[in-house]
Amino acid sequence: MTAVAATTRGDALARAWEAVRAVLDPEIPVLSVVDLGLVRSLEIDASGTVRVGVSPTYSGCPATHVIRASLVEALHDIGFEQVEAFDVLSPPWTSDWITPEGREKLRGYGIAPPAQQVGSVRAMLRGDLAVACPQCGSLATERVSEFGSTPCKALYRCTACLEPFDYFKCI
Repeated sequence: MTAVAATTRGDALARAWEAVRAVLDPEIPVLSVVDLGLVRSLEIDASGTVRVGVSPTYSGCPATHVIRASLVEALHDIGFEQVEAFDVLSPPWTSDWITPEGREKLRGYGIAPPAQQVGSVRAMLRGDLAVACPQCGSLATERVSEFGSTPCKALYRCTACLEPFDYFKCI
């Protein structure tokens, strides 16, 4: 590969990343799929095909199909003709992959970001996590339901300001 071809491919990859970073999560439209850590790989092969690896937040997530289609559309919109989006299941997605910027965007949107890494399903379901209210910051909160607006979130209520809010589960 010549230096010009390498530069051109590098420029194309930078444009592809820019387009991918602009794709919003369909369930939390203030977060990009990159903020959520869903995009695991992005490459352009020798034939010019763009390949995007996507990790779903959990098996059976109904938004996964929409996310893949949105990524393909965003890349087509900037001129890439051949685009493939595929699932990356190993290692499985973890809420640890949400970027610091993504965590702040969640909080600003009224969703408590994952509080801490959880090492087991038992620990995740215990319900004794200290979850800060995204409205007032109080730790005086209680879980109302294991499931919130989507299966990857739980419903909490702040006992200080009395506001209900979603908590993005540690997975």
